[in-house]
Amino acid sequence: MKLFKVVGSVTLSRCHPSYDGGKFLAVEPEGEKLLGREPAARPDLLVAWDERGAGVGSTVAISDGGEASQAFRPELKPVDAYISAILDTVTIDSKVAKQIG
Repeated sequence: MKLFKVVGSVTLSRCHPSYDGGKFLAVEPEGEKLLGREPAARPDLLVAWDERGAGVGSTVAISDGGEASQAFRPELKPVDAYISAILDTVTIDSKVAKQIG
């Protein structure tokens, strides 16, 4: 999983029937900022499927790629990124952050 911040919502005029009950949100990576590094000037935005109730400003854990659709098995849901958790706090040991950076 990767950490992201919700920065907006995505509106669909029509969608696949399997999308009932959730919404798409625009998210940007949080990892660099949490490690005390300068984030990219123009971070890559990702569109992620949400059934947890995240909103703008929420820090979320994202499952992406092939694993993103596994949460819905045996149903099929055509998603590439899924919000698997809304995080209240994230604490990173400063010694570990320095080793990573």
